[in-house]
Amino acid sequence: MSTVEMIPQQTRRLDWLDALRGVAALAVVFEHALKPLLPEARFPVKAVFEPGWYGVMVFFLVSGYIVPASLERRGSLRAFWVSRFFRLYPMYAVCVAGMALLVMAGWDALDGRWNSRPVSLTLGHLTMLQNLLYMPNLVNVLWTLSYEMAFYLLLTAMFALGVNRWSTTGALGSAAVAVVGGACLPVALLSVGGQGRMLTVTLVVIALVAAGMVAVLRGSGASRRAGAIVVGVTVLVLLAVNQQYPAAPWQGWMILATMFAGTALYRAEQGETSWKNAAWVALVPLCALWLARDELGLQTAVAAAWLTFAAGMAVLRHRRLPRALTWLGLVSYSIYLLHPLLLESVEWFWPEPLAVPAGLRLLALAGVVGLLLGLSALTWRLVEAPAQRLGRRLVSGPGHTDTARAADAVVRG
Repeated sequence: MSTVEMIPQQTRRLDWLDALRGVAALAVVFEHALKPLLPEARFPVKAVFEPGWYGVMVFFLVSGYIVPASLERRGSLRAFWVSRFFRLYPMYAVCVAGMALLVMAGWDALDGRWNSRPVSLTLGHLTMLQNLLYMPNLVNVLWTLSYEMAFYLLLTAMFALGVNRWSTTGALGSAAVAVVGGACLPVALLSVGGQGRMLTVTLVVIALVAAGMVAVLRGSGASRRAGAIVVGVTVLVLLAVNQQYPAAPWQGWMILATMFAGTALYRAEQGETSWKNAAWVALVPLCALWLARDELGLQTAVAAAWLTFAAGMAVLRHRRLPRALTWLGLVSYSIYLLHPLLLESVEWFWPEPLAVPAGLRLLALAGVVGLLLGLSALTWRLVEAPAQRLGRRLVSGPGHTDTARAADAVVRG
């Protein structure tokens, strides 16, 4: 079979990941729609199942599965980071701009710390590490991007040190820290203590990560390894002692374990490691279930996320899926970032939702979802797709063939 013939087949093999992303995005939308539109169902639903946690755990498994593969397939850290920048930041900027418009219109308000610490919070959000700098997230869903960024930085450090294939070790090590340190690790050790301290910590973290990344990307030998160590240690320290959300430090470490577990499953599926070795990552959800033993809703969400991903790998990986599902995955990042803005607007119009007839609220929910899908289609066409094409052009050398460009376009994770 020729390479050209293999590209559509590879695309189909990734359809299941798009489908899972679409389902995950809608689960998060449902979670956040409960408060402004169905408050009477919010606590009964979340008591037995946390749809938001289900959605983000599926997202993290998908990221762990495909993002390291993207880095290793390219074999270039520069190309990886250019791709990540144009994948994440343009739509991130649209989300921030949308929030700014809501604030200016009086439909929403910023956390009070934006008035006293604007420089710190702005710098933190520019790095996407704001949640690990113990800062309020400008939009509630942005906290997950801090863990994505932490994962990318750790992957970079591991790649530079030549240990990027230690995925099972990374998963089990992170889970072990969650179990052992979950009860004793401080939630916020570094950034609490006044606006000056937060700014100092932010500037130090930016300096360390920037210096480390320059050494990794432009250095060689010992300087490259030193840069990788600086980046890795900085991220691990933030994960250990400086998280804003989730409140329990074990949850952040379990997120990291989940992403590494997704990578281990990818390696087993590709034949890079044995299934016997990858099977150890089954301890990750078991540890999560034990740590969440007092939270039934979180337990069922974690279990459902893992079962969903396992079913996708086992059943959907080689099947042609409905175009609607794969399209949802394609625009899932826009769905994820835009839906809080629409729901905040609903909350401004209906500050007391229980005073509004249930039928009207259900109709409004359908309208919000319809508008959200329309806006997401628009931002995909006008923002995400052009930005990703630009990113691919920037990393494509003179010898980059059309087939290679098509292969690059396949990985949308």
